[in-house]
Amino acid sequence: MFKVYILRLADESYYIGSTEDLRERLNEHRRGRVRTTKDNLPFKLVHEEAFSSRSEAQSREYQIKKWKSRKAIERLFRK
Repeated sequence: MFKVYILRLADESYYIGSTEDLRERLNEHRRGRVRTTKDNLPFKLVHEEAFSSRSEAQSREYQIKKWKSRKAIERLFRK
């Protein structure tokens, strides 16, 4: 199972990613091993979606990233 996930970082920005092992990926973020998030810890997992293939998850990740709108991203998890 592949996941697309969104983190809200300490500076209130969002990080959008995809992974096959969400638990391990979140641990990498927590340990500061992800260059783009290590300076904005702690974070909160605010959204996740499951997909059966890597290509589906990556397509969704890129779709969300293309929105570039905070409001559009927040609509995913603020209902």
